Amino acid sequence: MAKEIPDLVAQERAGTGKGAARAARRAGMVPGVVYGGDAEPLAIQIPFNELLKKLKAGQFKSTLWNLKVEGQEDVRVICRDVQRDVVKDLPTHLDLMRLRRTSKINLFIPVEFVGEDAAPGIKKGGMLTVVRPEVELNVTAGDIPEKIVVDITGLNIGDVITISSVELPKGSKPTIDRDFVIANIAAPAGLASSDDEEGEEGEAEAAEA
Repeated sequence: MAKEIPDLVAQERAGTGKGAARAARRAGMVPGVVYGGDAEPLAIQIPFNELLKKLKAGQFKSTLWNLKVEGQEDVRVICRDVQRDVVKDLPTHLDLMRLRRTSKINLFIPVEFVGEDAAPGIKKGGMLTVVRPEVELNVTAGDIPEKIVVDITGLNIGDVITISSVELPKGSKPTIDRDFVIANIAAPAGLASSDDEEGEEGEAEAAEA
């Protein structure tokens, strides 16, 4: 299921350059620019509080937005950069890129794990160790998946989940060519340490023999 494309409401900004950007910030706005898509760059500004709220919600740079600017046609954009104050870590400028529905882009898609209740390894006290909570995929702008679902039903202690064992959303593929680990079922700490001790004892006995 593709994500519903959320709105990002902005205003057209009069003037460009550092002076205009400073004026926008004094007015409680974060200046920005929209570029690409065979159109001229457009200077915009977004209310600081609204942008900060969206940034804190997460996934801002991996979300396809429907940019709404009064007097302009709505356009799909993705954030390419958010510049921040080096001291306060608050947004000071953003760059948005226009996209067509058919554009192919690389985005980090969150991974959701299901089936833990039916995993023998978890029932035995094992722990799901997540190596990659997000996976970068090459996707179509008009059909961005909301998440990657990994079913760990039936997995045991020591089992490893790699990208090749996961059913990816239609039309998407990993940006990394090699097979890589997403998660594994690790042994309980107590069991792991006792196994190590047994191994050391066996090695000692063999040495004595």
